[in-house]
Amino acid sequence: MVFLNGELTALGEELANRLRAERDAKGWTQADLAERIGVSRKTINTIENGIFTPSTVIALKLARAFKLTVEDLFSLRE
Repeated sequence: MVFLNGELTALGEELANRLRAERDAKGWTQADLAERIGVSRKTINTIENGIFTPSTVIALKLARAFKLTVEDLFSLRE
């Protein structure tokens, strides 16, 4: 883990995500989404805010919850 532009990031890459937008479109709270995939609300919050890079398992569970691909939810910032 390293700091990049003031954010703690894995492997020096900034990971962008669409979690908040997708969650809002569904009308779900962070707690709703957390319950659906079996993590804490704080985990959802830290992923949404770019503080925590999710594991592959969590990323796949998030994508499944939204019926999207992982690439639809996450991307590397350029």
